[in-house]
Amino acid sequence: MVHILHTVFGVIGNACGLFLFLAPTITFKKILRKRSIEDFSGVPYTMALLNCLLYTWYGLPFVSPNNILVSIINGTGAVLESIYVLIFLILAPKKEKAKVFGILVLVLTTFAAVVLVSMLALHGKTRKLFVGLIATIFSIAMYAAPLSVMRLVIKTKSVEYMPFFLSLFVFLTGTTWFIYGMIGKDPSLLYLMDLDVFWEQCN
Repeated sequence: MVHILHTVFGVIGNACGLFLFLAPTITFKKILRKRSIEDFSGVPYTMALLNCLLYTWYGLPFVSPNNILVSIINGTGAVLESIYVLIFLILAPKKEKAKVFGILVLVLTTFAAVVLVSMLALHGKTRKLFVGLIATIFSIAMYAAPLSVMRLVIKTKSVEYMPFFLSLFVFLTGTTWFIYGMIGKDPSLLYLMDLDVFWEQCN
């Protein structure tokens, strides 16, 4: 029964997560139409890419057994976030482009280091603990960044940067993955989508 519930909430989490990752397409249609990133920042998407990459790795069977659903949705998220970052690199002004590119290099270097250390130096539960801990630390650290966007929302007195449907799916996704993590007794997943709630709402 517990295994069935675990799977059910994982599937629901994947569905909600997909809508969550697709939500920025509305923003990017606007960006592509105007050929300008306006006041949007590429940093949240670049850091979200790191989050997706780390949890895609974490969910693989040889790192964290019985969490393949985590890999599926975060792998999908990594592809979508990569597209968003690429659009920023193409359309952003020179200064913002350099900033996003620098963060992207750091993201890919960090992910490569985690993969190499976890595969070459660690095994079994130690590997799972290491990858889960790193993913959680980077998730917690990066969620302070969108506070600048919160200032913009307050300054402009506009919720343009916090769309309702995005906020709704953030809430549903966070709740679902929190329950999934509780059922699976996996503390790394308790942070995963709860922090995404804060991140995406501030984006």
